[in-house]
Amino acid sequence: MLNIILFGPPGAGKGTQSEKLIKNYNLTHLSTGDLFRKHISERTELGLSAKKYMDEGNLVPDEVVIGMVAEKVKNTPDTAGFIFDGFPRTVAQAEALDKILSENGTPITMMLALQVDEEELLDRLLKRGKVSGRPDDQNPEKIKNRFTVYDRETTPVAAHYKQQGKLFNIKGVGDIDTIFSRLTEAIDAKV
Repeated sequence: MLNIILFGPPGAGKGTQSEKLIKNYNLTHLSTGDLFRKHISERTELGLSAKKYMDEGNLVPDEVVIGMVAEKVKNTPDTAGFIFDGFPRTVAQAEALDKILSENGTPITMMLALQVDEEELLDRLLKRGKVSGRPDDQNPEKIKNRFTVYDRETTPVAAHYKQQGKLFNIKGVGDIDTIFSRLTEAIDAKV
């Protein structure tokens, strides 16, 4: 089974590239951001709680996220693999994911980390905010807070997978197809 973590700061292109990787490798997409947005639009209790954290540019608590991921993995036994988009965001989540997958007999294959500088990320997010209407992508201060939270809480996740020999840094600047080609070259070389 091919289990990929697509990693990178907000605006790095994870959503765009995950769609292409899903089609290319027949993977099941697991995006916590999509799960949260679904719950928010349905105004569930989880969605309202998640919205409060997301609107402030903060991370949703681990126990909520881990439970949702465990349920999704357990309820998708016949997949060729997963692509984790926006998860794990903390070392505790990474350790929990390793445990969840181990219990299901399939480890993380690799982490693909999209590398994009902060100025480019800010520009991408502000443009996305105008098109999508997402409030977390329209305010430069909230976006910069998301970068700070990412650097403090999420960047250490890369070190977790680097220690396991599973981290692959990918240049995330260029056109969509060029970045996709870089990702598939790394995957194909690993599997």
